[in-house]
Parts: sequence; C-alpha cells; structure tokens
Amino acid sequence: MGGAGPEPGAGGRRGAGGPARQGPDTAGENARMSVEAEIRSKLLAAFEPVHLEVANESHMHSVPPGSESHFKLVIASPRFEGKRLLGRHRLVNQALAAELAGPVHALAIHAVTPDEWFLTAGDSPASPLCEGGSRADGE
Repeated sequence: MGGAGPEPGAGGRRGAGGPARQGPDTAGENARMSVEAEIRSKLLAAFEPVHLEVANESHMHSVPPGSESHFKLVIASPRFEGKRLLGRHRLVNQALAAELAGPVHALAIHAVTPDEWFLTAGDSPASPLCEGGSRADGE
C-alpha cells in the first residue's frame, strides 16, 4: 500500500466507469442521471475531492426495491481545510440542495480534509441499521 493514495475523484462503490445512467443511453427527455450519479457529479464539480464514495443505502431501509432515497457520502477535499464539521456539512448540503429538497430522504456525510483521510487510512464509520418502520405502518 505504498502509493500516494487514490486518484482524484476515485473510490465510489459502484465502479469506476463513470456515472451510471437510467433508461436509454441517448440524449433526450428520457435519458436522465440516477440520483446517485447526480450526487457524484455535483460533488466532483463542487469539491474536486481526492476521494469520493457515494453509497446508495436505500436497500437497508423500508423503501421499495430500486429506491434512491438514503445515501452515505465519504468525501475528502481541500475545500474542507479550516472548516469545522458543521461548516463542512453545510457546504455539502448546499451543493446537494435540489436532491435534499426532492428524492433524498437521508444523507450520512463523512467530510474530511485530505490529511484527515490519509491519517485514517480510508476508514469511515459503518452506517447504523435502520430502526424506522415502513411508511405504511403509520397509515
């Protein structure tokens, strides 16, 4: 493990082949990025991270199969230098305002500086198990 670390923007759990697309791979009204791909694209543009993981954890919750509503982010960026945890989260929330106002119900954010990332050897906390019930439970 004697390298300089991951390549900029590398490290997503869904493969390194670029953003995933839903529907036909054509330009037009029917082609749109998945929520996960949109999140990845916006974070890469806004933060130029040295490491980025976008994990769709919706399957761990009481939502229909194929949902994109619960995500975990691990992002290491120089933009977080000199910022406290709350300031880092605010920056991420601003970059993803449209997703948070729409399809994203929950977002776990692990935002660190590149130095912090390399000191932890790329370890991030595991997400807790879902303790919530189904939306149908309350009806």
